[in-house]
Amino acid sequence: MTDFKTIFKKNTPIIGMIHLKALPGTPQYKHDVNFILDTALKEVQIYMKAGVDALLIENMNDVPYTKKNVGHEITAVMAMVANEVKKLSQLPCGIQILAAANEAAMAVALATGLDFIRAEGFVFGHLADEGYIDSNAAELLRYRKMLGSENIAVFTDIKKKHSSHAISVDVDVVETALAAQYFLSDGLVITGTSTAQESDINELEAIRYACNIPVLVGSGVTIDNVAKFMAVSDGIIVGSHFKKGGHWANDLDYDKVAEFMAVVNKIRN
Repeated sequence: MTDFKTIFKKNTPIIGMIHLKALPGTPQYKHDVNFILDTALKEVQIYMKAGVDALLIENMNDVPYTKKNVGHEITAVMAMVANEVKKLSQLPCGIQILAAANEAAMAVALATGLDFIRAEGFVFGHLADEGYIDSNAAELLRYRKMLGSENIAVFTDIKKKHSSHAISVDVDVVETALAAQYFLSDGLVITGTSTAQESDINELEAIRYACNIPVLVGSGVTIDNVAKFMAVSDGIIVGSHFKKGGHWANDLDYDKVAEFMAVVNKIRN
C-alpha cells in the first residue's frame, strides 16, 4: 500500500482539479491538441501561484462518457498533457479518466511519473449515467502489480456521485468503505450526490472512525465550509469552487483559489 504522507507533504492537502477541454473524437471537441495543452498549463500556473498542494487531471468535458474503453486518442492526449503538467508543476499529481477507465489511468500515471489515480467502481457495482459500472479492484490492482507501479496510489470513490446504488442499498457507506479498505484501496473519496454537492459530514466522520486508510472529500468544499471538512478528512479535492461562477466548466479564477488557500493556511497554522 502506498503511503499517503510520502506523496503529500502538507497536512490535509488541497488537490486542485484540471478539467481538460473536450478531447479528440468526443462530441464537444473543437480545439486542437496544442490548445488543450496550453489551457491546462495556464491552469497549472494559476494553481502554483495560488499555492495549492497537488493537482488532479480529468477529462470531464468528454461527455457523454464511454465506459472503460475510452479510445487510444484519449489516453494518448491525456498522457501528453499529464507529462507536461507534472514537469511544470513538480507537485503531487494524479489522473482520472472517465468513465471508469482505471487501467488506462494507471498506464498514463506510470508513463508520466504521476503519483496517484482516482478510480471508479473499485468495490460494489453501481448504475451510473453512462451505464452499469462493475467492481474492478482485482483487475486494477493486478494490472498495477504487473506494471511494477505499486508506488502509484489508487484513491477510490465509494457510493459514487451521479449514480444509483439501489443494488447495494443494503450495504451502507461505512461497510462499503471497509470493503474498499479490505480490497487494498490506498484512500477513499467521499462525495455528495452530484458535482459541487456537499459531502455528508456525518458519513465522513463515521468512515474516518471505522477505517485506517486516508479519507478524501471529493465534492462540495468551499471557502465557507473548508474548515469543517479539514477537521474530518485527510485530503480535499476542489474543482467547481475554484471556477468562475462556481461551475466546473468555467475558467479557473485565481482570486478564488488564492483566497481559499489563504484560509487553508490560516487553519493549518
